[in-house]
Amino acid sequence: MPARDVYHDAVKNALIKDGWIILADPYVIKYKDAELFADLAVEKPIAATQNGRKIIVEIKSFLSPSAMRDFEMALGQYILYRNLVNLTEPEYQIYLAIKDSIYENFFQRDSIQDITKINQLLLIVVDMEQEEILQWKN
Repeated sequence: MPARDVYHDAVKNALIKDGWIILADPYVIKYKDAELFADLAVEKPIAATQNGRKIIVEIKSFLSPSAMRDFEMALGQYILYRNLVNLTEPEYQIYLAIKDSIYENFFQRDSIQDITKINQLLLIVVDMEQEEILQWKN
């Protein structure tokens, strides 16, 4: 099992504060001969008589000297996870959770905005210090 991201607990706490229930930590993605580990699976109950909204959250810190290299790795992992989840658990959506400063300083670049849109990357922008969700970007 891979090591937890440095912001794992902050994102988990932010989701809990926002009313999400943790279903798995980590979430195991199994498909044929592949077994991968996403950070979290969570559900937000809608009503007692309905199924809630379920998402998988992959947390990325972007701490290396190259944010572009971190983005390459995160995007590849996101697409791989999304494809496998679509084959196995299509009721889930996958989100990439990132720190607010990374969103403001890197994800606002025109090139990154275009790549995010082309790849339909879903983001959760989190204030890691306050452990609060600031934005959902669909």
